Order: sequence, then C-alpha cells, then structure tokens
Amino acid sequence: MNLQEITRVTTISKEEFIEDFFKPQRPVVIERFVEDWPAYSKWNLDYMRSVAGDKTVPLYDDRPVNHEEGFNEPHAQMKMSEYIDLLRSEPTKYRIFLWNVLKEVPELRKDFNFPDFGLKLMKGLPMLFFGGEGSNTFMHYDIDLANIFHFHFEGKKECILFPQSESKFLYRVPHSLITHESIDFSDPDLDKWPALKQVSGYRAYLGHGEVLYMPEGYWHHMKYITPGFSMSLRAIARNPKNLGRALYNVLVMRYYDNLMRRLKGQEWIDWKNQQAIARTHRSLNGAIS
Repeated sequence: MNLQEITRVTTISKEEFIEDFFKPQRPVVIERFVEDWPAYSKWNLDYMRSVAGDKTVPLYDDRPVNHEEGFNEPHAQMKMSEYIDLLRSEPTKYRIFLWNVLKEVPELRKDFNFPDFGLKLMKGLPMLFFGGEGSNTFMHYDIDLANIFHFHFEGKKECILFPQSESKFLYRVPHSLITHESIDFSDPDLDKWPALKQVSGYRAYLGHGEVLYMPEGYWHHMKYITPGFSMSLRAIARNPKNLGRALYNVLVMRYYDNLMRRLKGQEWIDWKNQQAIARTHRSLNGAIS
C-alpha cells in the first residue's frame, strides 16, 4: 500500500489548524498539546485501575462478525481491574471501545479540557479506548463521520488512515462501516487483496500525550503495539454530504443490517463479504483497463 507518514507538528494554533488541516481535510499529529492537562501526568493503566477497577467493562476482539450478534455487541465482560491485570500479564485481543468517561467515571472529567480547535466539540461524548499488545480494530469509519481528535495515553499505537475517496479499493463491506475482516492492514497480503496496491493513505505511530486529528469519515485501523489507551473527542461533520450519510447510517443502515441478520442469518454476512470482494475487483478492473 502507498502510505505516507502523517504530518507532525509540535503544537498548533486554532487558526493554523483550521487553515492547514480542517479546511483541506488532512490528518495531523500534534505532539505537545496536552502537557498542561492533569491527565498528561496522571493517566496510565495503574491510575485507571485505581479509579475504575470495580467497573464492569465490555470487551471486544477481532473475531469475524456473526449474524447472532447485534450492532456493537460486546464479546465478553470483566472488571476493569481484571482487564488491566490481563493487559499487563500477556498479549490479548480484547479491547474496550466507546467507553463514555462522563457516564462511567465522572471524576476523570477534571483531568482534561475541551480544547479550542475552532470546531464545536460534542462535550457529552468523551470516549475511552483500551487495547492489549497486538490487538487491533477492523478497518472502519465512524457511524457519524465526525471530525475526531484522538488523544493517546501510555504505550505505542499504530494508526493507518484512508479518506473516503479510497473506499472503492478497500474491500468495503456493504451495509456496514468496515472493510473485509480477513485483511491485516498492518501487513496485507497484496496477492490476495490486489486492489490495495491502488490505495493511498496515511500512517502514524502515537505515543503518550500525542493527538491525532482524523478528518470527517476517514477510514482508520488501530493496532496496539504495546498495551495502552486513548480518548477521543469529536465534532460533528460539517460537509453536508457527510452529514447526510451520517443520518442515513444512524437512522437506516444499522437497523436494516440488524433486520437482515435476523431474517437471513449467516447467509447475509457471507453475501456481504462476497460483495466486498466482487465490487472492489470490478472497481480494480475498471481502473486498470
């Protein structure tokens, strides 16, 4: 795949962010933006264990989508203290995602600010994401196609991004937010997935305290090189086309997909995966003919 390193800046003003990255919808890593937050010095796995250890948390892994599972239904649950002990003891595929800070551990709110990037952040939705060594997400984009600010804490994380313009070569699964689940975007088999030779995207490795801006609707694959966690803040999509797609995803697509899972079972999942390959290879043949 053709991946370029995401632009990195030490810090940035609101005006620079809007002109250089938001308006052209370009990703950026900001290296030193949260050092005045209490979270910068406090937030690590031990601290999370101390403040949220008794919380029962939903866990997800990279098993293939099953027709019996609902939209974003967890694969397991355990106490946060047990989960962090697991992270520290051995590699695990289990991840936590979309864990609402304000709902689950309100006291964490005092440790961070809502920075002024020139966009109106959704202050009710600060979300935490945890992962063990080697765990990863499927390549996906967020249901609301939001502008996302991803603040990383502890450890190292690989982030691979693609704009929506690359969708036709990504083996996108219809009626969903993911690409074909068999693809390892950190090390793809380009003989098996030849359309990926046509894509252009971005890569960055995040360390403690660094912030990744992901523009509206960007596809993203996250892999935890070491155990760690991140927090995302989001701002609503500004592009009218993206807003329309977000509304369709929230109000129509996810309910239609769940309905078809109930009606057709695994046949529906298998058909979608087959279509991801067939449609992408039609696009590939058109591009090279």
